[in-house]
Amino acid sequence: INPVCCSASGHKDHTLSGQSFHPSGLSGKPTQSPRRLNTFFGVMVPTVLSMFSIVLFLRTGFVVGHAGLLQGLLMLIVAYTIISLTILSICAISTNGAIQGGGAYYMVSRSLGPEFGGSIGLMFFLAKVFACGEYVLGLVEAILDIFGADPGKFPGVKVLPQGYWYTVLYSSVILLLCLLVCLVGAHIYSRTAFAILLVVTVSLLSIFISSVAVKPLDFIITHQGPNNQTLRYNTSYTGFSATTMRKNLGADYSVDYSTNSLMSFATVFAVLFTSCTGIMAGANMSGELKTPSVSIPKGTIAAVFYTFTVYLLLFLVVSATCDRTLLIQDYGLFQRINLWPPFVTIGIYCASLSAAMCAMIGASRILHALAVDHLFGLPLAPAAITSKSGNPWMAVLYTWGLAQCVVFAGQLNAVAGLVTVFYLLLYAAVDLACLALEWASAPNFRPTFQLFSWHTCLLGIVSCLVMMFVINPVYSSGSIVLLLLLLLFLHYRSPTSSWGYISQALIFHQVRKYLLMLDVRKDHVKFWRPQVLLMVSNPRSSCQLIQFVNQLKKGGLYVLGHVQLGDLDSLPSDPIQTQYNFWLSLVDKLGVKAFVDLTLSPSVRQGTQHLLRITGLGGMKPNTLVLGFYDNCTPDDFFLQDSAFCHSSVGQSSDGEYNFGVDLPSLQAHFPPVRHVESPRWLSTEEYVGIISDATKMNKNVCLGRYFYQLQGEDKGSKTDGSERTIDVWPLNLLQPGSCDYQDVCSLFLLQMACVLNMSSKWRHARMRIFLNVETGSCDQGWVVNEETFRDLLKKLRIRASIKIVPWDSVVQHFALPEGERSKEPAPMAALSEDFLYAVNRMLTEHSSQAAVRFLYLPQPPALRSQSQQYLSQLDAVTSGLGPTLLIHGVTPVTCTDL
Repeated sequence: INPVCCSASGHKDHTLSGQSFHPSGLSGKPTQSPRRLNTFFGVMVPTVLSMFSIVLFLRTGFVVGHAGLLQGLLMLIVAYTIISLTILSICAISTNGAIQGGGAYYMVSRSLGPEFGGSIGLMFFLAKVFACGEYVLGLVEAILDIFGADPGKFPGVKVLPQGYWYTVLYSSVILLLCLLVCLVGAHIYSRTAFAILLVVTVSLLSIFISSVAVKPLDFIITHQGPNNQTLRYNTSYTGFSATTMRKNLGADYSVDYSTNSLMSFATVFAVLFTSCTGIMAGANMSGELKTPSVSIPKGTIAAVFYTFTVYLLLFLVVSATCDRTLLIQDYGLFQRINLWPPFVTIGIYCASLSAAMCAMIGASRILHALAVDHLFGLPLAPAAITSKSGNPWMAVLYTWGLAQCVVFAGQLNAVAGLVTVFYLLLYAAVDLACLALEWASAPNFRPTFQLFSWHTCLLGIVSCLVMMFVINPVYSSGSIVLLLLLLLFLHYRSPTSSWGYISQALIFHQVRKYLLMLDVRKDHVKFWRPQVLLMVSNPRSSCQLIQFVNQLKKGGLYVLGHVQLGDLDSLPSDPIQTQYNFWLSLVDKLGVKAFVDLTLSPSVRQGTQHLLRITGLGGMKPNTLVLGFYDNCTPDDFFLQDSAFCHSSVGQSSDGEYNFGVDLPSLQAHFPPVRHVESPRWLSTEEYVGIISDATKMNKNVCLGRYFYQLQGEDKGSKTDGSERTIDVWPLNLLQPGSCDYQDVCSLFLLQMACVLNMSSKWRHARMRIFLNVETGSCDQGWVVNEETFRDLLKKLRIRASIKIVPWDSVVQHFALPEGERSKEPAPMAALSEDFLYAVNRMLTEHSSQAAVRFLYLPQPPALRSQSQQYLSQLDAVTSGLGPTLLIHGVTPVTCTDL
């Protein structure tokens, strides 16, 4: 499949039944599809039934009675505005590609990535579980109104004992019935859902007809109050009356007789909003829909419009026909005022049972999708098991068990607040997913549904979050904390996927904007930082240097560069393209924050020139080139020496696949073995010195790293050879005796780099020592003045270091030039005797043998190509046997003493 033209899913997916499904159908033989439902039966019917549920018949009067008609309509408008904004986001996402099983979880996870998707998906599963428990408790409440043994409001067969534990028992029996239906499969529910909708519709028609046909009635309502006292209320049904409506316009919040708690706008709205939590019932059936991207928008919008009309009419009817006492004190008033009460009773039972089964089916499908994606590992792994027909029966058992715990709440109103908060958080997440896709401006985000914008998404997020805290600040805070904990858990597990990460699209979008704002003309020395290009021939022998340079970048750009020799004209394809994943996996394994830039070139020198010119963008371009030292040492193979590297499983996903990179055996096989002594060199001495010269001409600082394979790992403490770890700095050009300029650009750059290393987290406790070479035998005592001047300089530069004075008269005496000419001009290379180079090396060994790393002055490379070998021989002689050493030549000012 062409990755540019692939569907929104873009990964090996599974439907709700657990069968494999290819969105495009272009590769492989698709298995038998379980998709059989159309828009009406698959989306509109379950959505309408979920939104009617128990609230329609048993809580409409409750809302109008406490809140009054005006506030009740306000609540209805606010609730439907919130869900309408979310529906716009759902329609946009669902029409942007192929939708698989998992409904809202699938949409959020494939839009925001596994961390957000998994955490929101689990929250949505819990919301569905609580909703299932709520519907069951409402059904038990309706059953006990007719069949309860206590004196009731309605005539009936009073045979069922009542009480808290009996309520739990009846709820458990109903849940068991729902479990049996769901274990058979969703198709059973979908076949009966339309019949249930017809029954509910007939019940609704009977309510509207009764409001006109039934004459005014008076009632006496009794309740069992606190301390077992019987409370009696005289109330009436007035029929359509302007006086009754006028009395019911304002709010009159009072004590709820089922929970004995004082109602408020927030608590009443929480109960009402549970009727709006079914808007994703159709989306949750996405695995059974023939065309989910078409059915979900059409069916959901039609269902919401239909239910809003019904609720609006019912609010007007009850406010114009029932006095406030009847509305507040009788949940089942529709049965009391009906021409034939069984109409309403049957409607209540059917709507509640249907909503409970729909919630259980939807929750089990979400859990199954989570289990198939392996986001939470072993605890949810059994939920991926399906029957031969594709029914996720283990996920159904999970859902049933948790819903069984919910019914211990005992009262519908006690659960409503938590259900509402969970759903509001989910709706905010869906709006966030759509907002992120819109803001990312990805070319492949082209939903066929266009009636949305980032304004509607943002308004949906804000309204959901505000209403969450209005309803219950404690539940809202707890749900957000739970969401954050799940996010951290998934981030720690680092599940890999090929779904696409919206975070990457957003980062790209923002980084591009900020890179354009990063104006190189506004650079200032106060804010200079190293931006390093490290050229790597073979990472098998360079891992320690790669990790060390990572500590030198100080938040700057860090790029690993590699040149592969070749000519694209003579090759069938670019060999570089297939190598990036190996290098990126290496970066992940080493734990460095680096980019990778590879190039194909006829020579290493030419390739390095290309990388120095084109690496980076705008103000983020390398200003420092780091090379390994050119010598004849046989490199050590880090891949074979580091047991942690050999046995690591970095990059492995939970299902055994390596989605982001490559497996480590392949990584080890990709990079060739280290060079043997007899092996030919890819790079000549002239070419190597030419690279240094090219970098200085391009105004790049140059660092040469030697013996870094000897550097002790950063996890082995701050001790080196039994002593405290130290950073030794030799800021003078040791190959030019007589130079006393500690403030030239190169020396200051040397100090800056050592200071940067000392500021990094791994080297923060290391001591920095600066060595000053002086000739004590000279007639003047200018070196004393120079020392004081240097101390003042360190103070101004805020560099904490101890200064060591090193007399090197015995070294200088081996220098070839006459004493009067030493400081005038740089010495020709031929003038440096072997005795002098050996003496310099012995001096460095004597004073810095215990240092963890050494910073030395790198002289300017020779202009003549013929002197390249001599230049390297001198550097080799001076640094021979020292241990980890960085030779530095700085060409840019990097320090500032002003504030």
